[in-house]
Amino acid sequence: MSDRSLELGTILIVDDMPTNLGSVVEFLSESGFKIWVARSGKSALKKVEYSQPDLILLDVLMPEMDGFETCEQLKQNPVTRDIPVIFMTALDDTENKVKGFNAGAVDYITKPIQHEEVLARVKTHLSIRHLTQKLEAEIVERDRARAELECLAQELENRVEHRTQALLETNNRLNQEINERKQAQFALQESENRERQKALQLERSLLQLQQMQSQLIQIEKMSALGQLVAGVAHEINNPVNFIYGNLTYAHNYTQDLIEIVELYQQHYPAPISEIEEAIESTELSFLKEDLPKILDSMQVGADRIREIVLSLRHFSRHEGFQMKSVNLHQGLDSTLMILNNRLKAKPDRPEIEVIREYDSHLPEVECYGGELNQVFMNILANAIDAIDEWNDRRTFAEMKAHPTRIVIRTEVTGKNQVTIRISDNGPGMSEAVRGCIFNPFFTTKPPGKGTGIGLSITWQIVVEKHKGNLRCTSSPNQGTIFEVEVPISHQVELLSLSA
Repeated sequence: MSDRSLELGTILIVDDMPTNLGSVVEFLSESGFKIWVARSGKSALKKVEYSQPDLILLDVLMPEMDGFETCEQLKQNPVTRDIPVIFMTALDDTENKVKGFNAGAVDYITKPIQHEEVLARVKTHLSIRHLTQKLEAEIVERDRARAELECLAQELENRVEHRTQALLETNNRLNQEINERKQAQFALQESENRERQKALQLERSLLQLQQMQSQLIQIEKMSALGQLVAGVAHEINNPVNFIYGNLTYAHNYTQDLIEIVELYQQHYPAPISEIEEAIESTELSFLKEDLPKILDSMQVGADRIREIVLSLRHFSRHEGFQMKSVNLHQGLDSTLMILNNRLKAKPDRPEIEVIREYDSHLPEVECYGGELNQVFMNILANAIDAIDEWNDRRTFAEMKAHPTRIVIRTEVTGKNQVTIRISDNGPGMSEAVRGCIFNPFFTTKPPGKGTGIGLSITWQIVVEKHKGNLRCTSSPNQGTIFEVEVPISHQVELLSLSA
């Protein structure tokens, strides 16, 4: 455990509640980190003066000195200002989050704390810090090398001057100076080559840092979306189950009451005038005919709500760190259900038609289902955005004459491979744009409408996490096709590689 702790890093947890410390300390310790604990902000400030951790998990609500003040003092101290600080608190409003980031924190975790989320954020920020330290060390090394080059250049100038004066004395010494200058130039060229290699390494490190930042953004986005969808599905499910479970009884009771009324009408065909007036005012014959229809309509509505809740649960599924066998058609359908409002007809444009060409024999796929759902969401949302932008430039008559559609086709395309092909008949894109769509932070959308990380994350999920392929085919006015290829089973892939 100690070797792993030295390798993963040291974490200082600051929290005045022992019950809060126990769970987090045990989980992070089992994950391979060395854990220090402080019960107050003052205690934490004293501890880091003598030895600095790699990262600090800081509670906000503490007596004497709260987390915001503790963080500000840490950032004012030159010894501790570079240590990343992550707040842990139940305060999840925007004002407190902004206050925390202004105090110098790098992240914000709300309670109750999810262990896997804490682990993911801790590892990400430790990796960012290690990369930053590496970059700073390389920059210092480059400055040192540049200073050495300047000294060498100055030395060369002195030697040239000295050899020029010696030229008057002897031709032999002139030849010797020429040789020395050639050797110095060769050394200079070697140093310049090394500098170019260091610059390339810095560029690669910067790209890796950008990718990690985009992954952190996506983790936060997916975590919030999953919690929201799961919470909405749970809250809807309880009242729907109550309605759904009582509709059958309501239908039976209603039928029993109607039968009793009909028996009264059969055996007492001439009721008193007061009852006759009540029958006429309530339109009893219409009520007997319409009430069962109303209950049937309520049954259909309850069934539809249950289908929506099931689709939300399929979309927000969370597998953790383990792949599971997933029905891709369920994931596609749940994604389309969430996007259904954007596909419907609107006053200024007709409906965007969706054609499903599903392979009825498509097997379940071993994958991270929630992340593949995000892939489908990113591709379909981009297709809808492109179609909407195109429709803004067309008249309603043109839209009716040339309706827009999205076609989703699934099929088995290899011994251990399935392909999901999502195509649209929208405006398409140029070759220059198509070549950049998977680059981090590249977007053609106006400011405020796109982050440029959706398709970059899509590439990472398909190619890097699932060892699949992602291709895009498009040209102006010819629509766009995305092909997602993923293995059916990763165990088969491992066996074929070992063979």
